[in-house]
Amino acid sequence: MINFIFKLTHYKKYERGQAMIMIVFSLIGLLGMSALAIDGGNAYVDRSKAQSAASATALTAAVTRIEGGNWRSAALATAASNGYDNNGITNTVELNTPPTSDPYTGNPEYIEVIITSYVDTYFGPVIGVPQVVNRVKAISQSKPAVLGQMFDGYALVSLAPHSECDRKISFWIHAEATISLQGGGLFINSDNPNCAFIQFGSGSVRILDDSPFTVVGGAQIQKTNLITPFPIQTGAPPIAYPPAFQMPKFGCGVEEAKVDELNGTTMTAGNWSDGDFPPDGVKFLESGTYCIDGDFIVEGGEQLSGSNVVLRLNHGKIKIDGDAEINISAPRGGPLKGLLIYLPIKNRSIVNINGNEKSNLTGTILAPGADIRINGFSSDNGIHSQIIGYYIEVDGQSNIIIKYKDDQNYDAFKMPEVILTQ
Repeated sequence: MINFIFKLTHYKKYERGQAMIMIVFSLIGLLGMSALAIDGGNAYVDRSKAQSAASATALTAAVTRIEGGNWRSAALATAASNGYDNNGITNTVELNTPPTSDPYTGNPEYIEVIITSYVDTYFGPVIGVPQVVNRVKAISQSKPAVLGQMFDGYALVSLAPHSECDRKISFWIHAEATISLQGGGLFINSDNPNCAFIQFGSGSVRILDDSPFTVVGGAQIQKTNLITPFPIQTGAPPIAYPPAFQMPKFGCGVEEAKVDELNGTTMTAGNWSDGDFPPDGVKFLESGTYCIDGDFIVEGGEQLSGSNVVLRLNHGKIKIDGDAEINISAPRGGPLKGLLIYLPIKNRSIVNINGNEKSNLTGTILAPGADIRINGFSSDNGIHSQIIGYYIEVDGQSNIIIKYKDDQNYDAFKMPEVILTQ
């Protein structure tokens, strides 16, 4: 009996010591869990905040650099406004261009932002972690404006982002018209899945080289043998509308376009607002820029020629008849080199392009908001133009030859881009 009591008493004393040890370890575990929950949560929140700040800083740097400002100062100000003031104690902000890490090393278009944040812990010191270090990175790309051919050199471009199948058709070729393209392909921007491009009757498209025939949406083709190449490329990525390049910026100053009083057939460049253009009897346009507030009309049987000319139609339409003889060409140099006819994007008039077998057009026809109708152009010399419109319709009975050469057409500045890449 005595031995039994002694053993039992001894066992209880041992158990009390074991419980104390277990309590101590439990407290340490609880502190560790608290450190993980509270300090880890704080570190996570700070990391998320730092990443957002780095992204904002990188974008600010890229935008400011494109605009020509002090991008480093602007970037550091953005970082500071987001809580990271580069004080060297609680945080540092590092700006690098080119970036120091792949895959952008050595490319000056990219700006790298690295934010390092030091977060003090509350319970972490108990387990030997007095501070958590967050290091985040963001990379932006600033692509400057680049002068180059518009729409990658497509000779015929329909810009409408949406269209219908029975009206408001993005690109429609019908009757017995043939479009023969050399040096550039055809691009149709409509996302209509069924009829962005419509071929009907004996209308045909012949691309005579390896230039592409590209459609964002789908096609409705009645006779596939009249389309070359076939099948055409559908489902292509769309182009933004309005287009992401700088539209021409020019005017005619204070000069008025005038008819030569001696011969009555020659006209000087300048502004014109006195009815249709050109006025009756004018057959020759002197070199220069013509800003027209009215319609540009060349009737059947009439002749019009001119070299190094630019026609800007602020509001009116264009109507060139099939029996008209028109020979006009764009400037061969200067800021408007290659630009022949320009309708600002708000001008949604109709552009009728036609002409007889002696006609010739050289230079870009840029009418991003207008409907272009090519009703015939029987000249073997063809149209040496990049033709850009909103909707395009081709009909008639002619083989319409379009020969695109970049050096004869207008180059535009593509808009600068800012991209957050990482």
